[in-house]
Amino acid sequence: MKELSVAVLGGGSWGTTVAALTARNVPVTLWARSSDTVDEINREHRNQKYLPDAPLPPSLRATASIEEAVSGADVVVMGIPSQSFREVLLEVRKHLRPWVPIISLTKGLELKTRMRMTEIIDELVPGHPVGVLTGPNLAREIMAGQAAASVIAMEDETICRSLQNVFKSGLFRVYTNNDIIGCELGGVLKNIVAIAVGMGDGQGAGDNTRAALITRGLAEVTRLGVAMGGRARTFSGLAGMGDMIATCTSPQSRNRHVGMELGKGKTMAQIAAEMFMVAEGAKSAPAVMALAEQHNVDMPITRDVYRVVIGETNARGAYRGLLRTTAGAESEPG
Repeated sequence: MKELSVAVLGGGSWGTTVAALTARNVPVTLWARSSDTVDEINREHRNQKYLPDAPLPPSLRATASIEEAVSGADVVVMGIPSQSFREVLLEVRKHLRPWVPIISLTKGLELKTRMRMTEIIDELVPGHPVGVLTGPNLAREIMAGQAAASVIAMEDETICRSLQNVFKSGLFRVYTNNDIIGCELGGVLKNIVAIAVGMGDGQGAGDNTRAALITRGLAEVTRLGVAMGGRARTFSGLAGMGDMIATCTSPQSRNRHVGMELGKGKTMAQIAAEMFMVAEGAKSAPAVMALAEQHNVDMPITRDVYRVVIGETNARGAYRGLLRTTAGAESEPG
């Protein structure tokens, strides 16, 4: 394992965190767009913009050159926002050696194509083992040394187990799964539920309401996930329920924050102008809604979040609509 070399693409909070964890096990080069971020990591071993006051391993090296990061890598990790993922991967493939595994950290869908990130990888660089690392992973907590668990999902179980050892570190535990579709969709779809929960929190909703939204949200996420080829039990694990609980309840959650601001009456344009980190749920909502219609899956929570995100209604109106939805049997949609 010590002979492996890992390239992590993306200098945001989660990309930097995964790079820092992995650097405890193997040599890691982190690519970031910002030369200031690169210099700060190399000289001061910090990334203050995304991980304030969190020390990074001195062994972690950063670069602003994709070629330098990727050309000698044995594993490539993509921590790139969903709407920039294709653009960066097109540059990565120019320098990628054959058969190098590519792992996605991104919890979003490409808006134009509705594709998952692993599908984009398969399209642009066929023949490379592909996987996702996902779960209830709040970067600042992990960098503070608090215990957390994640899942690496790949079809090839031998490679998956090898990479499990690359990513696990101290109190950061990594489990394996071969349900790539389910694990990847769990990370994508829970973001929209977190916006819904935030919308309620922003309007003063209580714990009972939050619990109901999370539970019904998980039900509709599971319906779409299974319709798209994932396994139902995946959504009751770390990549589904675990990630949803963390994202729907943590003050650190960007998607919950977006929902709270919507609940307070702000528009998406106002919220986006105030944030420098991406809230993937808002970006992916139109693609998720289109997939729900394509697969004939009823997703009332997702539908109302989508309507708010595109400006068709406001959070107060959407939230009242959800509360007035007729309840049927718990096993039924709605």
